[in-house]
Amino acid sequence: MIQTLGLEYFKIRRKKIGILITLLLSFEMLWSFVSISMSIARNPDQAVWESVLFSVSSMNGLFMPIVSAIVVSRICDMEHKGNTWKMLVATDVKRGRLYAAKYICANILLLYGLLAQTVLMVAFGLVKDFPGAPPVDLLARYIGGTMLVTLAVTALQQWISWASQNQTFALCLGMVSGFIGMTSGLFPAAARHLFIWSYYLDLSPVTYRYTEASSTYMEQPWGFGIAAAALAMALLLYIAGSIHVTRKEM
Repeated sequence: MIQTLGLEYFKIRRKKIGILITLLLSFEMLWSFVSISMSIARNPDQAVWESVLFSVSSMNGLFMPIVSAIVVSRICDMEHKGNTWKMLVATDVKRGRLYAAKYICANILLLYGLLAQTVLMVAFGLVKDFPGAPPVDLLARYIGGTMLVTLAVTALQQWISWASQNQTFALCLGMVSGFIGMTSGLFPAAARHLFIWSYYLDLSPVTYRYTEASSTYMEQPWGFGIAAAALAMALLLYIAGSIHVTRKEM
């Protein structure tokens, strides 16, 4: 497996996927930071760590599905364009192992983007002089929750990208998913939880509560039911995709 995973990184070394992730997520972070800065200018009480965590979590619903779709598509598309599937499966490398290597490769790249987000949030909070030290517990929960949802999203995207030579559908799915993730907060809870992309906000460590007199950021307890549902979706989508690819005619 290590050799197969290393081969995946060797094949994408010139595709500049890391740079692409950096650019897209940098735009997301810039958008979030400008929005938070405007809110702080109007209401200095919002200069707290919870504000940046909530803002980035809500923006992830839009950006992470799109970034995941692009990353997975580029990793899988090289085999479609080069027509190398038959050559790969003709070797002693099993399809299931190759499928796993691509999945791990994609998620490690996305984890890099997630960690970069976290570093930028801490830097922004220090520059804005947020009270107290960076909340390590909330940041760790942010990383864990966001990565858990991403595992399910990439499992779905890889299944679609591997199954179809035309990557247009996979990329369109990413854009539609981003729209659902961005607007999921408007859905009723029963409907929202049917879409994995809404879980970026559901597993955020911070939520925003509205009252008649005011509104405030509040720590959101870890939803073990939501986390279990996200993990179940990731496992089911990965297993279904792996079985489909293993049995598919090349």
